[in-house]
This record gives sequence, structure tokens and C-alpha cells, in this order.
Amino acid sequence: MTAQPDHPADQPGFRPPMGTLAELREALSTWGFPGDRHAFEEELDALDLDDLTAVRELTQAYRHRVLLRYDAQGMAALARTTADVDAELRQKITEAGLR
Repeated sequence: MTAQPDHPADQPGFRPPMGTLAELREALSTWGFPGDRHAFEEELDALDLDDLTAVRELTQAYRHRVLLRYDAQGMAALARTTADVDAELRQKITEAGLR
């Protein structure tokens, strides 16, 4: 018998099920950023549920947040300081000859 990872998110390519609102709520509670579940509920409560485009956009945004939480490159980008991003943008502007 092989040892299993302690947490499903430790498996490469892990994606929690988020095909229903109940699954998305569970994913936000378990794997989301702190406060995501509460913010999702507040935003969902404020929507007109007959506006399916708005509901879809909201659910897609929060699904993306869960996926971002377990994407190493995404988390690295979020961890960058403002000064680091500013320096990179200034360098790119200079290299492009826009200054």
C-alpha cells in the first residue's frame, strides 16, 4: 500500500469540485482565502438571481480564487511587493523606449 498525501491539495493538479453552489461554498470554506466564503455569500445575496450572467460571473470569479490559492505561480505573483512590481514595470517601459 502506498502512502497517501495528508491533504488532497498536495496532489499535483488538484482541483476541488466546484460544479454546484454547494461545492463552491465548501471549496471556499476549505481552500479559499480567509473571508472568501463570507464575501461570496454577501455578493450572491446582493444579486438578482434571475440575472444568470451576473451569477455566472460571480461564481467564476470565486472559483478562480480557489484555483489561484493552489497555483504556485499565482501565489508568487500575489506575494510580490509593490516596489518589485513598480521596478519591473519601469524596466519594461524603459526597454520599450516609452520614456
